[in-house]
Amino acid sequence: MEKITAVVERISAAGKRLLTLYHPVSLKTRGALWTAVLAAALLVVIMIVLTVLWGREPSGVDMRDTVLAGAGDKAEKPVTGYMTTATLARVAEILLDKPGGYLSNDIMPPTVFMDNIPNWEFGVLVQVRDLARSLRNDMSRSQSQSLEDPDLAEAEPLFNFNNNSWWLPATEKEYRKGIGRLQRYLERLSDAEKQNTQFYARADNLREWLAVVEKRLGSLSQRLSASVGQARINTDLAGETEARQATQTAEVVMVKTPWLEIDDVFYEARGTTWALVHFLRAVEVDFDAVLRKKNALVSLRQIIRELEATQRTVWSPVILNGSGFGFVTNYSLIMASYVARANAAMIDLRNLLAQG
Repeated sequence: MEKITAVVERISAAGKRLLTLYHPVSLKTRGALWTAVLAAALLVVIMIVLTVLWGREPSGVDMRDTVLAGAGDKAEKPVTGYMTTATLARVAEILLDKPGGYLSNDIMPPTVFMDNIPNWEFGVLVQVRDLARSLRNDMSRSQSQSLEDPDLAEAEPLFNFNNNSWWLPATEKEYRKGIGRLQRYLERLSDAEKQNTQFYARADNLREWLAVVEKRLGSLSQRLSASVGQARINTDLAGETEARQATQTAEVVMVKTPWLEIDDVFYEARGTTWALVHFLRAVEVDFDAVLRKKNALVSLRQIIRELEATQRTVWSPVILNGSGFGFVTNYSLIMASYVARANAAMIDLRNLLAQG
């Protein structure tokens, strides 16, 4: 107890001395140069604190509890599609309302010097765009020649607006309009009297979205693995003797992520997998009957578990990039292993959904 008291007293004394430096009498006595130096030091400290506070990724939340709590009377038995749509809107809101707000379009310090969170935001945004497109083109339509929902037809291009526009219009303004359109669709979906608003939880609709997710994860896995540099055999035309491509490429291609972009790819993968965890949990609710019929529920849960592993705490202040079997670990390769396993499980899940 005495040691704790002594530490508190020392901190208090240091704080008093610090305040003395910024006292108007002290600043006037020491002159303009001293005042400028102290002001610059204070500004640097503020920038560092804001960088730490705004540089943290949002923690995972159980969207099922959050969404059902906001559903009010519909919480007991929400309509099919309510969970997926509400989760999409909520993830987009978190993208804009997290500590520091949306940072990708900021032009002032300290956020203009931060790149980890903007890349995390881009990973989340890509998944929001993909699900919004699938919701518009597949999940809300019964067949290819059916009418698309008017609110979803407006929401999807709004989320595809430039992700770094600072003004006229600001990116946040367009994305909030998209969220508003999703909420209008959700209100109509929950209204039993408006039967022209639908969400179709079918295996083919789910497969269409999973096909896009599969390609996203495959690309991320390759980009993460390229952190150490790889000589890859060109397999672009493998499997078909008559296949052709626009321009000739070498049989062996050297692929390596530039050193300054390694952490960018890593945090983009963190954002992508963070969003997918929430979307797949929502899909588990809305497509429950389909997944059970295809005996694919366990496969979906395994994908979610693999993606949840990508959200473990990063203890190092920098993204380490040791060689494959070197002395220092390689965070990108660890992330790639989780993403690749989730991607392989995604392929198996799509095959299960294609079976009768």
